[in-house]
Formats: sequence, C-alpha cells, structure tokens
Amino acid sequence: MSGRRPLVGVLGGGQLARMLALSGHALGVRLRVVDPATDAPAREVADHVCADWSDPAIPARLADCDAVTYEFERVPVALAEAVARRVPVWPPVEALAVAQDRVHEKERFRALGLATPRFRAVDTLADLQRAVAELGLPAVLKTRREGYDGKGQRRLRELGELPAAFEALAPAPLVLEEHVAFDREVSVLAARGRDGAVELYPLVENRHEHGILIESRVPAPHASGALTERAHRAVRALLDSFGYVGVLALELFQVGEELLASELAPRVHNSGHATIEGAVASQFENHLRAVVGWPLGPAVATGPVVMLNAIGALPDARELLAIPGAHLHDYGKEPRPGRKVGHVTITAPDAGELEARAVRARSLVPVVHAGE
Repeated sequence: MSGRRPLVGVLGGGQLARMLALSGHALGVRLRVVDPATDAPAREVADHVCADWSDPAIPARLADCDAVTYEFERVPVALAEAVARRVPVWPPVEALAVAQDRVHEKERFRALGLATPRFRAVDTLADLQRAVAELGLPAVLKTRREGYDGKGQRRLRELGELPAAFEALAPAPLVLEEHVAFDREVSVLAARGRDGAVELYPLVENRHEHGILIESRVPAPHASGALTERAHRAVRALLDSFGYVGVLALELFQVGEELLASELAPRVHNSGHATIEGAVASQFENHLRAVVGWPLGPAVATGPVVMLNAIGALPDARELLAIPGAHLHDYGKEPRPGRKVGHVTITAPDAGELEARAVRARSLVPVVHAGE
C-alpha cells in the first residue's frame, strides 16, 4: 500500500460514511461507498456505487479496495461475507452478526462477564407472558433485529398491553428486557488496530428523546476514575473477543457506580462525533487508520465538548456560528421530522464556559420529532 493512496470501501453511504470520507481526504485515503439511495449523504465526498444490497455485483465492485468497512450494522451479513472472500473486511463480520441480534449481543456480553439488564427471548405471546411473569413490569419489548432510534419497540406497563404489543411487533423474533431505573446513559468508544494496539476515548454522557440521541457530553460529568476504568475494561474485552479492527462503541446504563451493557455498535458512532473537534485523533480518523493498517492516533481529549444533534431541521448557520467554539456539521440530507440532518459541537476552555455556550446553542439547534 506504500506509494499510493489507499482505497477503502464502505458499505453504507450515510452521514457516518460522509464523515469518514472527509477524514479520509486529510489522510490521503480514498473512499468508495455502496448505498442504494441516489441521494446518499456521502455521495458528495466519495465515489458512490448506487446499488441495492441484493446486487450480486457488489463484491466485484469492491475487489480493488485495500479494505472494506461498514457504517451501519444493518448491512446484510451474507453480503459482508461475500466481500470478505475478496478483500479484508474490518471490523470482523462476526462483530456485525452479533450486533444485529439483541439476544446474541447480550449473550456475548454475559459470556465476557459484563452485566446486562435481565432479558428473555420471545417468539410467541405465551413466551411474552412467561417472560413478564419472570422479569415483571414495566419492561421493554423489542425486535431482536432491526430497530434503531427508538423504532421496533414497545414499553409495557400493564398486563393488558401484552397482546397488542406482541401483535404490533410480531412475527419478528423478539426480546423482552427488564426496565432499568438507570441514573444516566453513557457510552465508551475505542479503536483497535490490526496490530492489536488500542486507543480508548473518554466516557460519554448521552441524553435521548423518543429513542433518538439528542446530546452527548465529553467527558461524562462527575464520572469517577473507577467508573471510566470499568467502561474501558468492558470495551477492551469486546475488542479482544472479536479480534477487532476499527472503532467500536459500547452503550451502557449507569446505576450508581455500576454499569450495565446495553448495545454495541461495530462502527463509528453518533456519540463519538465530538471527537472531531474534541480529541487529538477523531473516531473517524482512527477507524480509517485501523482498517488500512496504519498506527492509531491518540484518543486523548483536547478539552470538554458538548455535541447536539439537529433533528428534523438545521440551525441557522449565521446565528449558531456567532457562538464561540461552535462547529456546524451539515449532512446534506433533506430535512424531515425525526431525521438526523446534522450536528453541532461546542468547545470551550473549561466546563463553566462550555455550559454557557451550550445553553445558547441548544436554543438554536432544532429537535423536531416525527409526529410533532
């Protein structure tokens, strides 16, 4: 690969692929993205192969790549396996397969000694009734596969809600998860290179509305050193178990000083967007460094950061950018309620000034949910 610019294929052409491509431009890494959407956000900054996921020609279209990765975990596993027979695919396809099934995901967590909320696989209404009898209510019924940003799930509070909730989500395989009265939601991101070297990012505090990430704070306020170390041990265990290469995100519930593993994402992640302005090497840079076999950059934070997702519409750039430390990222997507169309990061020299700037930014960044 020396002497020429590496070519990385990406399965998926959304905003994550777009930000990977933008990082790649600085590194001298070319990207070729595969996405069935003619208006895929990454098309403006990368070579775009517009193809349906069932297209048998996709592996051949990526055969000249130095490595292939993915930017979302709903990529068909069979397609990733077919590509892997021609080109190295990172992260490993096994990680993709585990992340696509919530039961297999939690079983992997537990096999590694990571605590999770209690759960039960559900295939029939009778299964659901037995699971509720064991786990109690309230609880959350979810599809084992698919579902993101709050989709594919129903909150259960009373026994009378069970038949309708099951009917709404069936016949897909389901999982019932106990309700966890958590203190907050946090995440941790890490990058692992082909040589096994690991870079660990600071713990992130996340806030969601309607299942969609609204705000991330880095580092997570009031996180003890012991709590951060537990999160880092957990993500390291996952990296090692998969022989992982690339960036992995682990979402967690914090209950007191304990952490419960919720979900993993075998890719760059929304809660890591603040690393673009808030770390020596962003998650996007380190993901590309990892998959092409280059040394990782430091995941060290350069200061406190708040990231705000723009949902449904973008803020007025002129007003927003009048705030010191404000950085606008426009994904090039058509605005519509419930859709992530961009994000804003706010940097500051200290936590007090960061909060003052973030308050101003929050008043300008739209959050328009579907149905509102």
